[in-house]
Amino acid sequence: MTGYEASPHDWVADHVDRYERTGGRDGGEFNGVPCVILTTTGRKSGKIRKTPLVRVPHGDGYLAVASMGGQPKHPVWYLNLVADPDVVVQDGADRRRYRARVVEGPERDELWAVAVAAYGDYADYQKRCERRIPVVALDPV
Repeated sequence: MTGYEASPHDWVADHVDRYERTGGRDGGEFNGVPCVILTTTGRKSGKIRKTPLVRVPHGDGYLAVASMGGQPKHPVWYLNLVADPDVVVQDGADRRRYRARVVEGPERDELWAVAVAAYGDYADYQKRCERRIPVVALDPV
């Protein structure tokens, strides 16, 4: 594993920087929705990658929804955690390790409903794309 490489998308890099510098006081919401920072390891580069995601708490962990706004392809962060499921989530000033697990079948349907209840736009994103949007459980390590 090598060092952190900021997103090539300026708005993402800026959001992560503000969030981390302030412990989530600045950048803790995106368009009025609470968010967390997901840290993954790049599946090709081995570099540390950080992505703001909608905060969807579930039990002792979180859910990560690979919606990419309803785009036809999976987001890179999702491909990274499939390749290496050991991730870190920063929620405010709290940073902890989690193990990612893609959920399927009835469990996926149940957790999809939890995610949509937390952020209703997910349902609209699913209507926009043909792929089934993955739901990932982030379980504490």
